[in-house]
Amino acid sequence: MTDDTQTGTRTIVISGGTDGMGRALALGRIARGDTVVVIGSSPGKGAALRREAGTDRLVYLRADLTGIAENRRVVAEITGRFPAVDALVLFANRPTKVRKETADGLESVFALYYLSRHLLSHGLRPLLESAREPVIVSVAGVGNTAGAVQWEDMQLKGRFGTVLSQLHGGRATDLLGVAFAERTAGSVPFLMYHPGFTRSGDTSFLNPVLRIVMRGMQVFANPVAKSVAPIHGWIESPPREALTAIDRGNPVDLSVKTLDPADARRLDEYTEELLRTVSVRKGS
Repeated sequence: MTDDTQTGTRTIVISGGTDGMGRALALGRIARGDTVVVIGSSPGKGAALRREAGTDRLVYLRADLTGIAENRRVVAEITGRFPAVDALVLFANRPTKVRKETADGLESVFALYYLSRHLLSHGLRPLLESAREPVIVSVAGVGNTAGAVQWEDMQLKGRFGTVLSQLHGGRATDLLGVAFAERTAGSVPFLMYHPGFTRSGDTSFLNPVLRIVMRGMQVFANPVAKSVAPIHGWIESPPREALTAIDRGNPVDLSVKTLDPADARRLDEYTEELLRTVSVRKGS
């Protein structure tokens, strides 16, 4: 077990940390002397990140976070290795062209973009509460009011599209922050961050025409370092409020329709029932 409280360094956990902004943040925290736990699904990318970091303070945990059991395994492993977690930074999201189901029978974008963040946030809450100044940073599209949670078809069985699934997952992720802040009464500040268009991430899910368009738009995109910079600040000086939302540098009014507390409670209840249902079905 590692005790970073004696050295003054932080322990940072990053989901989706082998690419783009997550990778940049991991290397940046290593350079600052922290211990960083990166969760990702590619052993090759994980090994490459460890080589570049050049230190055993970079811990790579291979996991498919679309799976409920995998999230719980990761939580258990981190809990067994560290007495506290100072920051949990959530990046994991993988758009798809067609609907895919996970081993739990869930739509994969919903499972990764929303459900893994729910499981990691609540699962690591005791370790976060053991830190002196903890924070959760969820990197998504807060402030964007397009789209909505598809309450009548939560697993998108009736219709599916790349944009629809992203908006569905994104709005659910917005509500996660609201529900978490309400449930924990601010014991771990939850900050939702939309960095804006950034030169980061996978575009292989796009059709060839859109891929060309996206490449052309890269000139207007934020550099990764610019989008990551505020996260370093929040890790080192977390907000005092239970819930904060920042859209491209600007505070988001928490009364916007996409952050409705009643919807957040509704989604939280749905999620708890979903987890119970999957557990019963799988006999776990």
